Amino acid sequence: MSLGRLPEHEQHILDEIERSLRRDRHLNRLLTGRRARRGPDPKRFAARVARCDPRGRTVALLAVFSVALMVTGLVTSAPWAIWTFAAVWPVVVFLGFRLLSRWSGNGGPPEGS
Repeated sequence: MSLGRLPEHEQHILDEIERSLRRDRHLNRLLTGRRARRGPDPKRFAARVARCDPRGRTVALLAVFSVALMVTGLVTSAPWAIWTFAAVWPVVVFLGFRLLSRWSGNGGPPEGS
């Protein structure tokens, strides 16, 4: 294999391939949009949690669901109900605190919630 310059027709073909690849938006998005991550990004997670803005209906629905899971777990001693309650309840408490914090900052619940 020679280390010299490509013949003219091969260089022309290579240039044409490079031009078509530069015009491919999907390929550009794939190549530039992804970054190598080793694990969870704490800054990104903190920003996502800070943007959490629950609605009153959502928190109420989740609270009713978690109480139903708690009662089901107490009555039947079903492990699935107990573990599901254990997973849902911290989320309900967190969203409830976020909702109450927002309401206390604005002077009360908004009309639409």
